[in-house]
Amino acid sequence: MTHVQGTVAPGFEAVREAFERNFTDSGEVGAGLAVYRHGNAVVDLWGGEADPDTHRPWNRDTLAAIASTCKTFASGALLRLVERGEVNLETPVAHYWPDFAQNGKGDITVRTLLAHRAGLPSMHMRPVTWEDLRDWTPITETLAAATPEWPPGTRHGYHGVTIGHLAGEIVRRVTGMTLSAFLEAEITGPLGLDCYVRVPDPALPRLAKMVLPDEQAVQLGMQVPEMADFVQALGDPDTLSYRAFYGSVTQQWDDSNNPRTYQVESPSMDGVASAHSLARYFAAMIGEVDGIRLFSPWLLDKIRTPQSDGIDELLKVRTAWGLGFLVPGGPFWPAPEHLKGLFGGSGATGSFAFADPERGLGFGYVPNRGSELLEGGDFRVKSLVEALYRAVL
Repeated sequence: MTHVQGTVAPGFEAVREAFERNFTDSGEVGAGLAVYRHGNAVVDLWGGEADPDTHRPWNRDTLAAIASTCKTFASGALLRLVERGEVNLETPVAHYWPDFAQNGKGDITVRTLLAHRAGLPSMHMRPVTWEDLRDWTPITETLAAATPEWPPGTRHGYHGVTIGHLAGEIVRRVTGMTLSAFLEAEITGPLGLDCYVRVPDPALPRLAKMVLPDEQAVQLGMQVPEMADFVQALGDPDTLSYRAFYGSVTQQWDDSNNPRTYQVESPSMDGVASAHSLARYFAAMIGEVDGIRLFSPWLLDKIRTPQSDGIDELLKVRTAWGLGFLVPGGPFWPAPEHLKGLFGGSGATGSFAFADPERGLGFGYVPNRGSELLEGGDFRVKSLVEALYRAVL
């Protein structure tokens, strides 16, 4: 039986039990789970193996690939500039990044971009290589020259491989700093977080080895009825869904255990974090954590107010977005939909992080066994979130 370590505050014992059941009943290999409430840690758990080949144990500071959950780092960085008055949500992106105005993009505002309504979900016109990620500028030049896939602001679609560079380039233009440098100076450094869009060399030994779901499990995951249209679109090279997810990058799942994947600035899909750091990050967005609060109430209200809600142009199911963060709605949101005001991010590795301002919650979960369901909706995280809300409601 897997030995789970860590602590839970009185009243949160059911969360520990749910975490333990993921190992005994749901095939968990290694994972970390943390929850903050009103600025204090109430759940801090870890267990299993960070590397099942060498039997390296999972520790409190183990880092795991979090895939798309790392988009919340890029969004958070840009929104810090909004908080400081250096970026305005209603100002066109081209004001900060003049080359972005090409091909009908001159009126796209920062708000439109963060709401995944800009029409720029794909880079199929020049698929991203690892060398591009090392250099950053080939990707931003491609995005600056891109033509929107739909009239900006009229529809929404998941900017799964692009939003990190889009937000990160605004940060770079305004501050003169790379996204990772800005995060270190303004967010992760002051809060003491292990959250990275580019992993420093000394941290690489703490990175968990990803265990990829087997093909049969993925096929079963793809048979969820509400995902049928998305699965069909992914199999058709003529669709925008295919072009965005398969035609935009040269990386494959096999790259998830190559250290070089995490040594470049890749803020849309290749970030890493520890569970404790994710929970602490989201807790600091909604209240003070050791004297630090990232967003004032006025901006927090804007972040968690739905900006987009409906059938996603790429995912073919309902999704809902606030400003740079998922909000409740549709199968990619694994927390209770009836609880409004929550916001967060999920990833294909099974990771999930969110904040609940009304209840003062910051939640972070990172496993190393990839999800069969691409992003969100993973039964492991759903069981953890359900146990958490049984404790606080």
